[in-house]
Amino acid sequence: MFTLMIVDSIINFMKKYIYNRIIISIIASALVTLIIAGAGVLKRPDTIVSDAWYQSPRALDGQIIVIGIDDKALEEIGPYSTWTRSVYAEALEKLAQDPDRLPAVVAIDALFLDESDPESDARLASAAEKLGNVVTASFANIGSRVITDENGNTYFDKNAILTYDEPYDALRDVTCQGHINAMLDTDGILRHALWYITPDGERVYSMAYTAALVYGEKNGMTITEPPASSSGHFYVSYSSLPGGYNDGYSLADLLNGNITPDDFEGKVVFIGPYAVGLQDAYFTSIMHGKQMYGVEFQANVVQAVLDGNYKKEESDLPQALLLFVICFVCFWLFQKKGIKISSVIAVAVIAVYLFAAYLLYEKGIGGIGRILHPLWIPVGVAVFYVASIVIHYVRSALEKQRVTKTFERYVDPEIVKEILKEGTESLSLGGKTCDIAVLFVDVRGFTTMSERLSPEKVVFILNRYLTMASDCVEKNHGTLDKFVGDAMMAFWGAPLPQEDAIMNAVKTAMGIVEGAARVSDELKEEIGEELRVGVGVNFGPAVVGNMGAEKHMDYTAIGDTVNTAARLEANAPGGKVYISRSVADALEGRITYTSLGDTIKLKGKADGFEVLELNSITDKN
Repeated sequence: MFTLMIVDSIINFMKKYIYNRIIISIIASALVTLIIAGAGVLKRPDTIVSDAWYQSPRALDGQIIVIGIDDKALEEIGPYSTWTRSVYAEALEKLAQDPDRLPAVVAIDALFLDESDPESDARLASAAEKLGNVVTASFANIGSRVITDENGNTYFDKNAILTYDEPYDALRDVTCQGHINAMLDTDGILRHALWYITPDGERVYSMAYTAALVYGEKNGMTITEPPASSSGHFYVSYSSLPGGYNDGYSLADLLNGNITPDDFEGKVVFIGPYAVGLQDAYFTSIMHGKQMYGVEFQANVVQAVLDGNYKKEESDLPQALLLFVICFVCFWLFQKKGIKISSVIAVAVIAVYLFAAYLLYEKGIGGIGRILHPLWIPVGVAVFYVASIVIHYVRSALEKQRVTKTFERYVDPEIVKEILKEGTESLSLGGKTCDIAVLFVDVRGFTTMSERLSPEKVVFILNRYLTMASDCVEKNHGTLDKFVGDAMMAFWGAPLPQEDAIMNAVKTAMGIVEGAARVSDELKEEIGEELRVGVGVNFGPAVVGNMGAEKHMDYTAIGDTVNTAARLEANAPGGKVYISRSVADALEGRITYTSLGDTIKLKGKADGFEVLELNSITDKN
């Protein structure tokens, strides 16, 4: 109850200072947008879902093969640390055996830095020169340092090239170079390729992009530039899962002559580590649970470049604006609609957005796929959907509380429970026509009594009498309509139908007469005054509902049936109950009465209206 009071206070505050649902939706949507897009609370889960939603393997065209330095090669040739460069030289010689059936480009994912054995160094350089179109690896040590520009201004460069290593001179002069730097995201996942680095102020492209350029030149293809960031990074759309480029080609097989030009002619050939012990593997965005070897990553990047399968991560600002708009519209609708319709809207918006995001990723704009945050809008919509459920629940609880407060002072508690089960629609302005039994009771000579008694005694008498009368109404499951001075009105059969409404009204009438006699005896002893009441009961159709203004209404009954009951009460002597023929006929055999015929003229009634005096109730059930 205390929580409901707090929520009720908040809602009243919002109604007072925030005038409509639109402003509420704007404020709430802005707040959620700031939390999701500004504070970055979804950054980690969003990247995980993004990887799962966008990345998927594709059918490969077979133009890229990987010859692995795998466990088989290590077993047959020996531990990698014992290898000389003659091993690579022999591999290049095998690939160049048939000058008419050469690979389009050969990229070696290994570093050959300083000169070592002159004979093997010379052999490797010679083999590379003979084969042609060989790409060798360079590597930059990238870190942070303070930079001072030509104007003397200093700044902190997080991507500064601290050192740069190239192949030894003889090999560098006869090959193309491409860097093999792999830049992991902050969560340790490899999602981006580094297009180029700039040692000495000149661009050095990645091994994958350089290999793609050579392949494209061989085949008359135009290689487009990736949509890289200012730091040179671009998003990689993977073509295969880890192991996807593993066709079983081992460097040992190449050296043994088991790989022929049929396998590599005109293709991109990568030679690189393909064994766990060589420690060249990464977790990638296409699969978080299994590492991909670096040489396979290179193959995936080449495939993306050759296909022009580029993706661009959309900036956060337009996505934040889209999030705000969708959240605003959804929350505005959720507040207006019920739970079922809101559920349909929420599911539809989330499904359409995710489908559109995937379609935009695949088809793109201007030939470049666009990457949207997959969780921002679904989470935003879900937040407001849940909020709407809470709001509907709170409103329902408050509405029930309002029903209880409205009726509990006047209606039997059992009737209140039934109203809560049926719903709260009856609390709006308006009414419905139904058959009810109506009772009026009034104190005889109360005006005269009030003139000769002090106000304190008048209030004392009135409270004793009205307490007794209202207890009788509640005991017989009636609805207490109103007190008007010393008069009281009650009715039965509304707001919900009752099986024995007329009998309950008659029992209440007799109970009030008997109760008034007891109160009168008590008052006579206490203050020397007597109390006598007249009661009128009628049954018939009336309009029952909330009457008045939206902010000030009364639940009451109006119509001729009510007026007639009031007229019967007005003519009933003290200690008597007057009823109408409709009451007598409905309770025939259950009560005794005396017909007074048309001897009593009721105001507003035509001649011949029969008035009856209730004598007793014979039905004791």
